[in-house]
Amino acid sequence: MQIAITKGAAQDHVAVTRADGSQAAFAFPKKGPYPHDAFHYFIERELGMNQGFWGLVASGMEPDAVQALALAGGHASAKRAAAPDAGIVELLQAERLVECFEAASWGGGADDPAIMAMAEPAWATSHVSVPQGVPERLGAIRGAIDEFCDQWAAAPEGAMFVLEWPDGKGDRA
Repeated sequence: MQIAITKGAAQDHVAVTRADGSQAAFAFPKKGPYPHDAFHYFIERELGMNQGFWGLVASGMEPDAVQALALAGGHASAKRAAAPDAGIVELLQAERLVECFEAASWGGGADDPAIMAMAEPAWATSHVSVPQGVPERLGAIRGAIDEFCDQWAAAPEGAMFVLEWPDGKGDRA
């Protein structure tokens, strides 16, 4: 699946072309200096998450439907903290780690122990376990995110970044 993220002023634009040729597009309001969905990409790709945001989109689910699935499945928040449906556990695991890497990017970075110190209580509050392989893969995740963020920061508005979601990661033929 090809993911094209275009840098905007107030929001970024995402266009997806799945392995079967189907397409999806959406805009995402800026929450910080870097696109939220890029963090999802690097984390979910490195951890092999087939049921995170990008794996679900690759399988044919529309991006808005992923959000609806999370809400219907008990997306844990301060108001609705409860054990989530099994079908959204990986989605929540990824989201909590995305939030940690985003926070680190806003504050100048964080080492592995600091990321884990943020992530572990977030996963616990969301009633999900630590995703398999996280401690061993944090350096690779950080390296990919840092490289992308450096390029994004240097790019002008309107620049497009194309990311390739690996075959077999969510694609259902």
